[in-house]
Amino acid sequence: MNPVEIEEAVSQIAEAPFNPGEFPFEFLQAFGNRDVTIKRLRKDNRSDVPGAVLQRNNIHLAVCPEGQVAQTLNLLRESPKTQSAKARFLLATDGVTFEAEDRTEDEHITDVFTL
Repeated sequence: MNPVEIEEAVSQIAEAPFNPGEFPFEFLQAFGNRDVTIKRLRKDNRSDVPGAVLQRNNIHLAVCPEGQVAQTLNLLRESPKTQSAKARFLLATDGVTFEAEDRTEDEHITDVFTL
């Protein structure tokens, strides 16, 4: 997918009502993950963090209760599975606040969604 297609897909997710159970999979699809990859992650998710999805060599993302985004991002950061799966990106959201981190660049992004 090119950057414009990714931006459009992410915008559609942001405009739709927040669905905590589907958000991780919708987010991964927005970045070009195929249906077979999403199906595999639904069936065999190796995350050790509640509400999280782990994609090897890519991302460890979690949906958490409102107000617990920073704590959840810290859980992802400290997770042994994050290390062993070599996840580059970490992302936590409660549907209102969004925090992400690029582990290779030591870059941290915090944003508040307006729903």
